[in-house]
Amino acid sequence: MNTSTVRTLRVTRHFDALPERVFDAWLDPATAGRWLFSADGGEMVKVAIDARVGGGFIFVDRRNGEDVEHVGEYLAIERPQRLVFTFAVPKYSAVYTQVTVELERDAGGCMVTLTHAGVLPEWSDRTKEGWAMILDHLADTL
Repeated sequence: MNTSTVRTLRVTRHFDALPERVFDAWLDPATAGRWLFSADGGEMVKVAIDARVGGGFIFVDRRNGEDVEHVGEYLAIERPQRLVFTFAVPKYSAVYTQVTVELERDAGGCMVTLTHAGVLPEWSDRTKEGWAMILDHLADTL
């Protein structure tokens, strides 16, 4: 991978919920399985989360009869303000990228800033749209 061509994307969204509630939704398998890495029309068929630094996750979303795995490892878990993990979708790319989720309390709940580093240029637009959709699903779940 040519590191001069990779991108860092940011998506920011306000949530009408406390940071603790939003943070926990990323690590609780029952909750995360309802929104994280789920595509519209997809069916989440596997959710496994080992919520510790060095632990990993795997989500398998069935889309049009095909299983799509989303995998990664937790690098930092600082409840309720910061979560960092590696991320890959092996079906589409062997490249592991890094996602940082930062939560900041505000008057109406919290602001979430998601930063995805290491995204290949050809995946930039689709990745940013995907994260915006995922955060919308999180808002609907909360």
